Amino acid sequence: MRHSNGELIALMALMISLVALSIDAMLPALGQIANDLGVRNANDRQLVISVLFLGLAVGQLIYGPVSDSVGRKPPIYIGFVVFMLGCVISIFAATFTTMLIGRFLQGVGAAGPRIVTIALVRDQYEGNDMAKTMSLIMAVFILVPAIAPGIGQGILLLAHWRVIFVVFFVLAVITLIWFAARQPETLSAHKRRPFSLSQLSSAVYETCANRTAICYTIAAGLIFGAFVGYLTTAQQILQEQYGLGTQFPLYFAVLALVIGAASYVNSHYVKRYGMKHLSWLALISLTGLSLFFVFFAYAYSGHPPLWLFMAYLSLLFFAVGILFGNFNAMAMEPLGHIAGLAAAVIATLTTLISLLFGVVIGQAYNGTVMPLVIGFAVLGVLSVAVFLVAEKGRV
Repeated sequence: MRHSNGELIALMALMISLVALSIDAMLPALGQIANDLGVRNANDRQLVISVLFLGLAVGQLIYGPVSDSVGRKPPIYIGFVVFMLGCVISIFAATFTTMLIGRFLQGVGAAGPRIVTIALVRDQYEGNDMAKTMSLIMAVFILVPAIAPGIGQGILLLAHWRVIFVVFFVLAVITLIWFAARQPETLSAHKRRPFSLSQLSSAVYETCANRTAICYTIAAGLIFGAFVGYLTTAQQILQEQYGLGTQFPLYFAVLALVIGAASYVNSHYVKRYGMKHLSWLALISLTGLSLFFVFFAYAYSGHPPLWLFMAYLSLLFFAVGILFGNFNAMAMEPLGHIAGLAAAVIATLTTLISLLFGVVIGQAYNGTVMPLVIGFAVLGVLSVAVFLVAEKGRV
């Protein structure tokens, strides 16, 4: 039974939102989790976020190629089951290590719906119809990071932090049933191709050997690394350092909506000005702003006024919103002949690079915003250098 386009958009948006919800809804609870599970180092609470990214990186490399071999639905089923298993482990975790195992499995599991959903849409639509459908899906998806911390905070006001994982589990069950009952398989048997490790390794080699692809993959990883540093420290900075308490989700939502607005603006102007031009302007703005703000932050001993810090982050994240989609598209541009495998490789490499730098920034948190601001400045400079290498100095 074929569903309506509106139902498809709602279902697909919910499926790809699982990752964002699993990250952002947890942020208000990090302090309580650390206290209840006996975390001694305050910065170790960040691992609840970063370990999920590690699971996501592993999963992204697997689900895409497998879905080309066995169809779209089986890998999504497996992803949901693994995600739910991770939720159960986290619900009953008695130690921080057990919690991290659960979070890793949630990342591995959520990668399935997140990655295969895009291929599933591509199977059903082409050209402008696909672009329109994906735009509508992403419009719904953009709202999730804005509301997720509020959902987490609302649960904490009424119940224990473990209930957040119960909500994740129930939502996954509902979505899985909806998907199984209403979404037909979109990859017919004659279009499937056998899974091959040699093809996957060849795609890794070709991606890394192509200067344009690897440079923009690295650049995306660097910028996203600084953003992961923000995600892992946002609760400590905004909720604790600035004393926002239960108002933290509101401030987080403002910044999430800025990224969404930037993505919307980019979609309207990218054809007129081109990906490279817009990306270069955004990257130079991000880097220059961060270098400039380092001195402001230092002048305030790492604790600038909240309004000034929010203004900085808003401008910064507008640039990040421009860069997110463009860098990925530019990395994919020369690899159209292996688009499916290349997308999995690029997503995995980007996530691993961002995780490395994001953890470094997060673990450097010292009760001030200095590590975050310096992280954006340094990684911005490195990304500019990589951008110039990709373009042979022509921008």
